[in-house]
Amino acid sequence: MNNRLFVVNKPLFISSNHYLRKIKRKYGVKKAGFSGTLDPFAKGCLIVAFGQYTKLFRFLAKTPKTYKATLFLGAYSPTLDVEKIEKIEIPEKFDEKKVIEVVESFKGKQTQIPPKYSAKRINGFRAYDLARAGEEVDIKEINIEIFDIKVTNYCHPFLSFEAKVSEGTYIRSLGFDIAKKLGVEGSLTYLERLNEGKFYFEDEKALNPFEYLDLEKNEYENEEDLFLGRKLDINKFKIQKKGIYLLEYGNYFAVIEIDDEVKYLLNKVEKC
Repeated sequence: MNNRLFVVNKPLFISSNHYLRKIKRKYGVKKAGFSGTLDPFAKGCLIVAFGQYTKLFRFLAKTPKTYKATLFLGAYSPTLDVEKIEKIEIPEKFDEKKVIEVVESFKGKQTQIPPKYSAKRINGFRAYDLARAGEEVDIKEINIEIFDIKVTNYCHPFLSFEAKVSEGTYIRSLGFDIAKKLGVEGSLTYLERLNEGKFYFEDEKALNPFEYLDLEKNEYENEEDLFLGRKLDINKFKIQKKGIYLLEYGNYFAVIEIDDEVKYLLNKVEKC
Protein backbone atom coordinates (compact mmCIF):
# COMPACT_ATOMS: atom_id res chain seq x y z
CA MET A 1 0.00 0.00 0.00
CA ASN A 2 1.66 3.22 -1.19
CA ASN A 3 -0.46 6.36 -1.41
CA ARG A 4 -3.72 6.54 0.50
CA LEU A 5 -5.95 9.27 1.95
CA PHE A 6 -8.71 8.36 4.40
CA VAL A 7 -10.43 9.22 7.69
CA VAL A 8 -10.08 7.27 10.93
CA ASN A 9 -12.27 7.50 14.01
CA LYS A 10 -9.85 8.27 16.85
CA PRO A 11 -11.08 6.81 20.16
CA LEU A 12 -11.22 8.63 23.49
CA PHE A 13 -8.19 8.87 25.81
CA ILE A 14 -5.45 8.15 23.29
CA SER A 15 -3.18 10.71 21.62
CA SER A 16 -3.39 11.28 17.87
CA ASN A 17 0.25 10.20 17.53
CA HIS A 18 -0.32 6.98 19.46
CA TYR A 19 -3.39 6.12 17.40
CA LEU A 20 -1.47 6.79 14.17
CA ARG A 21 1.10 4.20 15.27
CA LYS A 22 -1.75 1.69 15.62
CA ILE A 23 -3.00 2.56 12.13
CA LYS A 24 0.49 2.13 10.66
CA ARG A 25 0.78 -1.33 12.23
CA LYS A 26 -2.71 -2.25 11.03
CA TYR A 27 -1.88 -1.44 7.40
CA GLY A 28 1.80 -2.38 7.52
CA VAL A 29 3.12 1.02 6.39
CA LYS A 30 6.09 3.11 7.50
CA LYS A 31 5.36 6.57 6.05
CA ALA A 32 2.13 8.04 7.43
CA GLY A 33 0.83 11.26 8.90
CA PHE A 34 -2.32 12.97 10.09
CA SER A 35 -3.83 16.43 9.86
CA GLY A 36 -5.48 18.35 12.68
CA THR A 37 -4.43 16.94 16.06
CA LEU A 38 -7.23 15.81 18.36
CA ASP A 39 -6.63 16.09 22.11
CA PRO A 40 -6.26 12.74 23.93
CA PHE A 41 -9.65 13.20 25.65
CA ALA A 42 -11.33 13.94 22.28
CA LYS A 43 -12.57 11.48 19.68
CA GLY A 44 -13.70 11.49 16.07
CA CYS A 45 -12.66 12.43 12.56
CA LEU A 46 -8.90 12.36 11.97
CA ILE A 47 -7.54 12.68 8.42
CA VAL A 48 -4.71 10.21 7.72
CA ALA A 49 -2.47 9.82 4.68
CA PHE A 50 0.16 7.32 3.58
CA GLY A 51 3.14 7.73 1.28
CA GLN A 52 3.33 10.81 -0.94
CA TYR A 53 -0.18 11.85 0.04
CA THR A 54 1.18 13.06 3.40
CA LYS A 55 2.41 16.10 1.44
CA LEU A 56 -1.15 17.11 0.54
CA PHE A 57 -2.44 18.13 3.98
CA ARG A 58 -1.93 21.87 3.54
CA PHE A 59 -3.81 21.83 0.24
CA LEU A 60 -6.94 20.03 1.48
CA ALA A 61 -10.28 21.78 1.97
CA LYS A 62 -10.93 21.19 5.69
CA THR A 63 -13.41 23.94 6.58
CA PRO A 64 -15.93 24.07 8.15
CA LYS A 65 -15.23 21.66 10.99
CA THR A 66 -18.11 20.38 13.12
CA TYR A 67 -17.80 19.38 16.78
CA LYS A 68 -20.04 18.02 19.52
CA ALA A 69 -19.05 18.99 23.04
CA THR A 70 -20.25 18.85 26.63
CA LEU A 71 -19.33 21.63 29.06
CA PHE A 72 -19.20 21.11 32.84
CA LEU A 73 -20.40 24.43 34.28
CA GLY A 74 -18.60 25.32 37.51
CA ALA A 75 -15.56 23.09 36.91
CA TYR A 76 -12.14 24.75 36.73
CA SER A 77 -9.27 23.13 34.83
CA PRO A 78 -6.12 24.87 33.53
CA THR A 79 -6.30 22.59 30.48
CA LEU A 80 -9.98 23.57 29.97
CA ASP A 81 -10.95 19.87 29.91
CA VAL A 82 -11.27 16.83 32.19
CA GLU A 83 -7.51 16.18 32.31
CA LYS A 84 -6.74 18.54 35.18
CA ILE A 85 -9.96 19.55 36.95
CA GLU A 86 -8.81 21.27 40.14
CA LYS A 87 -11.98 22.82 41.54
CA ILE A 88 -15.74 22.34 41.21
CA GLU A 89 -18.27 24.92 42.39
CA ILE A 90 -21.62 24.06 40.86
CA PRO A 91 -23.71 27.21 40.31
CA GLU A 92 -27.48 27.45 40.55
CA LYS A 93 -29.30 26.22 37.48
CA PHE A 94 -29.59 28.78 34.70
CA ASP A 95 -32.75 29.66 32.85
CA GLU A 96 -32.65 27.53 29.68
CA LYS A 97 -33.59 30.47 27.47
CA LYS A 98 -30.61 32.42 28.83
CA VAL A 99 -28.29 29.45 28.14
CA ILE A 100 -29.50 29.19 24.54
CA GLU A 101 -29.16 32.95 24.08
CA VAL A 102 -25.58 32.97 25.41
CA VAL A 103 -24.49 29.99 23.30
CA GLU A 104 -26.02 31.36 20.10
CA SER A 105 -24.40 34.77 20.72
CA PHE A 106 -21.05 33.22 19.73
CA LYS A 107 -22.11 32.82 16.12
CA GLY A 108 -20.01 34.90 13.69
CA LYS A 109 -16.48 36.26 13.28
CA GLN A 110 -14.52 36.93 16.48
CA THR A 111 -11.20 36.61 18.26
CA GLN A 112 -10.22 33.78 20.57
CA ILE A 113 -7.32 33.00 22.90
CA PRO A 114 -6.07 29.41 22.38
CA PRO A 115 -5.61 27.30 25.53
CA LYS A 116 -2.19 27.56 27.15
CA TYR A 117 -2.18 23.74 27.08
CA SER A 118 -2.18 23.59 23.28
CA ALA A 119 0.22 22.84 20.43
CA LYS A 120 0.59 26.55 19.61
CA ARG A 121 4.24 27.56 19.16
CA ILE A 122 5.67 30.38 21.28
CA ASN A 123 9.23 31.38 20.39
CA GLY A 124 9.79 27.92 18.93
CA PHE A 125 8.32 25.98 21.88
CA ARG A 126 4.95 24.26 22.20
CA ALA A 127 2.65 26.11 24.58
CA TYR A 128 1.79 22.92 26.49
CA ASP A 129 5.50 22.20 27.11
CA LEU A 130 5.96 25.68 28.59
CA ALA A 131 2.78 25.35 30.67
CA ARG A 132 3.80 21.93 32.04
CA ALA A 133 7.22 23.36 32.95
CA GLY A 134 5.48 26.07 34.98
CA GLU A 135 6.60 28.89 32.71
CA GLU A 136 4.54 31.91 31.77
CA VAL A 137 2.53 31.32 28.59
CA ASP A 138 1.54 34.41 26.64
CA ILE A 139 -0.67 33.36 23.73
CA LYS A 140 -1.91 35.95 21.27
CA GLU A 141 -5.51 36.20 20.13
CA ILE A 142 -6.44 34.55 16.85
CA ASN A 143 -9.23 35.32 14.39
CA ILE A 144 -11.89 32.63 14.04
CA GLU A 145 -15.42 32.23 12.73
CA ILE A 146 -18.27 30.21 14.17
CA PHE A 147 -20.60 29.48 11.29
CA ASP A 148 -23.27 27.87 13.43
CA ILE A 149 -23.71 26.84 17.06
CA LYS A 150 -26.64 25.38 18.97
CA VAL A 151 -27.50 23.85 22.34
CA THR A 152 -28.26 20.14 22.01
CA ASN A 153 -28.95 19.44 25.69
CA TYR A 154 -28.86 21.21 29.04
CA CYS A 155 -28.96 18.96 32.11
CA HIS A 156 -27.44 21.15 34.82
CA PRO A 157 -24.49 21.45 35.33
CA PHE A 158 -23.77 19.85 31.95
CA LEU A 159 -24.34 21.83 28.78
CA SER A 160 -24.00 20.07 25.42
CA PHE A 161 -23.63 21.97 22.17
CA GLU A 162 -22.71 21.48 18.53
CA ALA A 163 -20.57 24.00 16.63
CA LYS A 164 -19.54 24.43 13.02
CA VAL A 165 -16.32 26.44 12.98
CA SER A 166 -13.39 27.70 10.91
CA GLU A 167 -10.03 25.95 10.87
CA GLY A 168 -7.90 26.82 13.89
CA THR A 169 -10.82 27.26 16.30
CA TYR A 170 -10.30 25.74 19.76
CA ILE A 171 -13.49 24.21 21.16
CA ARG A 172 -11.97 24.11 24.66
CA SER A 173 -11.59 27.89 24.51
CA LEU A 174 -15.10 28.23 23.11
CA GLY A 175 -16.47 26.23 26.04
CA PHE A 176 -14.49 28.34 28.51
CA ASP A 177 -15.82 31.55 26.89
CA ILE A 178 -19.43 30.30 27.01
CA ALA A 179 -19.09 29.55 30.73
CA LYS A 180 -17.40 32.91 31.33
CA LYS A 181 -20.31 34.72 29.66
CA LEU A 182 -22.63 32.86 32.03
CA GLY A 183 -20.45 34.10 34.90
CA VAL A 184 -18.87 30.78 35.92
CA GLU A 185 -15.87 28.53 35.28
CA GLY A 186 -16.25 25.78 32.71
CA SER A 187 -14.33 22.81 31.33
CA LEU A 188 -15.14 20.32 28.58
CA THR A 189 -15.93 16.75 29.61
CA TYR A 190 -16.59 15.48 26.08
CA LEU A 191 -15.41 16.49 22.61
CA GLU A 192 -16.03 14.80 19.28
CA ARG A 193 -15.09 16.02 15.81
CA LEU A 194 -17.77 14.98 13.33
CA ASN A 195 -16.14 16.23 10.14
CA GLU A 196 -13.55 18.49 8.54
CA GLY A 197 -15.05 19.97 5.38
CA LYS A 198 -16.17 16.98 3.28
CA PHE A 199 -14.06 14.58 5.37
CA TYR A 200 -16.24 12.19 7.40
CA PHE A 201 -15.44 8.81 8.91
CA GLU A 202 -16.60 6.12 6.46
CA ASP A 203 -14.96 2.92 7.75
CA GLU A 204 -11.49 4.07 6.60
CA LYS A 205 -12.53 4.11 2.94
CA ALA A 206 -9.78 5.26 0.57
CA LEU A 207 -10.55 8.74 -0.80
CA ASN A 208 -9.74 10.38 -4.12
CA PRO A 209 -7.63 13.42 -3.15
CA PHE A 210 -8.79 15.34 -6.24
CA GLU A 211 -12.24 15.59 -4.66
CA TYR A 212 -10.79 17.22 -1.53
CA LEU A 213 -8.02 19.53 -2.78
CA ASP A 214 -8.70 23.22 -2.32
CA LEU A 215 -6.89 24.08 -5.56
CA GLU A 216 -7.84 25.38 -8.99
CA LYS A 217 -6.78 23.20 -11.92
CA ASN A 218 -4.39 24.63 -14.49
CA GLU A 219 -2.82 23.32 -17.71
CA TYR A 220 0.74 23.46 -19.09
CA GLU A 221 1.76 23.10 -22.74
CA ASN A 222 4.53 20.52 -22.28
CA GLU A 223 3.86 17.67 -19.82
CA GLU A 224 7.39 16.33 -20.29
CA ASP A 225 8.79 19.46 -18.60
CA LEU A 226 6.67 18.64 -15.54
CA PHE A 227 7.63 14.98 -15.49
CA LEU A 228 11.33 15.83 -15.64
CA GLY A 229 11.05 18.67 -13.13
CA ARG A 230 12.30 21.29 -15.56
CA LYS A 231 11.96 25.02 -15.01
CA LEU A 232 8.47 26.10 -16.09
CA ASP A 233 7.57 29.10 -18.26
CA ILE A 234 4.69 31.28 -17.01
CA ASN A 235 3.66 31.96 -20.61
CA LYS A 236 2.98 28.26 -21.25
CA PHE A 237 0.22 28.06 -18.62
CA LYS A 238 -3.46 28.34 -19.51
CA ILE A 239 -3.99 30.42 -16.34
CA GLN A 240 -1.13 32.85 -15.72
CA LYS A 241 -2.38 34.88 -12.74
CA LYS A 242 -0.70 34.52 -9.35
CA GLY A 243 -1.86 31.55 -7.30
CA ILE A 244 -1.38 27.89 -6.38
CA TYR A 245 -2.60 25.34 -8.91
CA LEU A 246 -3.09 21.64 -9.51
CA LEU A 247 -1.62 20.14 -12.69
CA GLU A 248 -2.45 16.60 -13.89
CA TYR A 249 -0.28 14.68 -16.33
CA GLY A 250 -0.75 10.99 -17.01
CA ASN A 251 -0.58 8.96 -13.80
CA TYR A 252 0.97 11.86 -11.87
CA PHE A 253 0.10 15.31 -10.63
CA ALA A 254 1.92 18.41 -9.44
CA VAL A 255 1.17 21.45 -7.31
CA ILE A 256 2.81 24.64 -8.50
CA GLU A 257 2.82 28.27 -7.43
CA ILE A 258 2.80 31.13 -9.92
CA ASP A 259 4.22 34.39 -8.62
CA ASP A 260 7.00 36.44 -10.17
CA GLU A 261 8.31 33.04 -11.24
CA VAL A 262 6.97 29.48 -11.22
CA LYS A 263 8.01 27.04 -8.50
CA TYR A 264 7.09 23.47 -7.70
CA LEU A 265 5.42 22.89 -4.33
CA LEU A 266 4.94 19.20 -5.15
CA ASN A 267 5.83 17.28 -8.28
CA LYS A 268 5.54 13.77 -9.69
CA VAL A 269 3.08 12.58 -7.06
CA GLU A 270 1.59 9.30 -8.24
CA LYS A 271 -2.18 8.95 -8.38
CA CYS A 272 -3.89 6.02 -6.67
